[in-house]
Amino acid sequence: MPKADAIEMEGVILDTLPNTMFRVELENGHVVTAHISGKMRKNYIRILTGDKVKVELTPYDLSKGRIVYRAR
Repeated sequence: MPKADAIEMEGVILDTLPNTMFRVELENGHVVTAHISGKMRKNYIRILTGDKVKVELTPYDLSKGRIVYRAR
């Protein structure tokens, strides 16, 4: 997936799921399932319920995404 095609949105972590998956509520109200990007996993970035995150969505499947940034 080219980076230009990705849709970037902000959201809040609602729930932690197994295998580093998270349920995220986007700013428009939709709830998606998202996993952590490779660089965040490599650098051991911890994500907790209630954290604000930036999520990349593919235009092909808007129900899944990748967490690329955690706000402080």
